[in-house]
Amino acid sequence: MEQTKVPIPADVLEGLEAVRLSGKTNMLDVPMVTKLALDIGYPETALWVREHQALYVVGFFRGFEATDRLDENVLREMAERFLDSEGGDC
Repeated sequence: MEQTKVPIPADVLEGLEAVRLSGKTNMLDVPMVTKLALDIGYPETALWVREHQALYVVGFFRGFEATDRLDENVLREMAERFLDSEGGDC
């Protein structure tokens, strides 16, 4: 099965990269990623991660792809497929 990258708004991806480059947290520590994004001026990143935690984790392992348009239904289906394949719940 092909590993599809998670589509994410470009400004959110920029915020995630800023948090990563800060070196202040493990990127799998979702609450700290959210806090740091807010602290360094990326509220849109904090909100996206909080609202899409399952997809954030999928993207951490599969990669993210910056996009201008997001279809929330596609994101939801992607998260459900991933969680179904891993035996988790949405």
